Amino acid sequence: MRLADRLDYAQGALIRHRGRSALQLLAIAAAVCSVLLLTGLGEGARRYVAAEFAFLGKDLLVMLPGRKQTTGGLPPLGASLHDITLDDMAFLARQLPRVRLAPLVVGNSQIRLGSRSRHRPVLGTTPEFLQTHRLGLLAGQPLPKLPPAQASPVCLLGQQLARELFGEASPLGQWIRIDDRHFRVLGLFHSASSNLGWQLDDSLLIPVGSAQALYNTQALFRLFIQARDGQPLSPLAQRLEQLMRQRHQGSLDVTLLQPDALLATFGDIMTTLTLAVAGIGAISLLVAGVMLMNLSLISARQRTAEVGLLKALGAPARLILQLLLTEALLLAWLGGLLGLALGYGLVSLAGWLYPAFPLFIPPWAAVAALLCALGTGLLFAWLPAARAARLPAVASLRGRV
Repeated sequence: MRLADRLDYAQGALIRHRGRSALQLLAIAAAVCSVLLLTGLGEGARRYVAAEFAFLGKDLLVMLPGRKQTTGGLPPLGASLHDITLDDMAFLARQLPRVRLAPLVVGNSQIRLGSRSRHRPVLGTTPEFLQTHRLGLLAGQPLPKLPPAQASPVCLLGQQLARELFGEASPLGQWIRIDDRHFRVLGLFHSASSNLGWQLDDSLLIPVGSAQALYNTQALFRLFIQARDGQPLSPLAQRLEQLMRQRHQGSLDVTLLQPDALLATFGDIMTTLTLAVAGIGAISLLVAGVMLMNLSLISARQRTAEVGLLKALGAPARLILQLLLTEALLLAWLGGLLGLALGYGLVSLAGWLYPAFPLFIPPWAAVAALLCALGTGLLFAWLPAARAARLPAVASLRGRV
């Protein structure tokens, strides 16, 4: 029998038993859809983390107070023997003239303009912060180039914060209050990334000396070191550790983070997570396969007379097995395609509803889910089909198993 004839026979059989076929079709479609959704969630999480780290370029190191002795993992959270200070930054600048340094002091203050008030993050830094974090200056001018310890009552507003305080009016040259101090707005900036959940567009920048005076601290929250002229980061990191050990009386109590290394660690975690959730989704294919086998056993019992008629007409057991397996493969193929359509449709809907965290289905997941659906259909239909094909012709014609 030709392949076209087998497909035509399988199609007719599925139409005649449309209720049972619909149940099998939905079971396979739901299983494939769940695989795609779970895989899309894991891949979306991996891409989200990669995008969040994208604002820190491959030429940037982050220095944190405190030392973590093991490799990988999260930054240290414990206290350091010595704070990172502006004097440390000046020392590093003298020793390493080919790097760009950007200090950071972080606080949270009440920002007021007339009757409007917001509690927002205040970042004390220098003009280099715009370059290290790839912030775009939309209007006005950057922070002035002052000695780092010198305070100045000027600030840059994030685009979102400026819109909340000033509406459509221009904030340039206007005065705002940060806690109990007045600051004049020099410019507006925009961040293309949420910076690991930190919305810089909803914050403001002031000179680092002003932030130290405002929050009564000499310690830096972070120190960003950007390599220039194509310097490799690993030797630079080693040199920085040597200098900080020398600066802190032989104690290395700072940690240097390289975004690429941290991103690689997160990437490995997210890849494992993606494969794990894909495996969980594949369990639903197993459940669908068991359901398919049960329905196929029922179908084989109900169609014994049909099988007997085929044998009476001279159809060998091999041909009957092929016909029944063709039905299962056709059903698995249609169910897989329906599951793909549902999966991609739901992922597109989720991306529209939650654009900040879009799901993404990798091509390999779609191919693997479809192949698994076909394999499941073939595997779990084999036993009922083989059992029906081995029935004696006379017993089949009588409707006996």
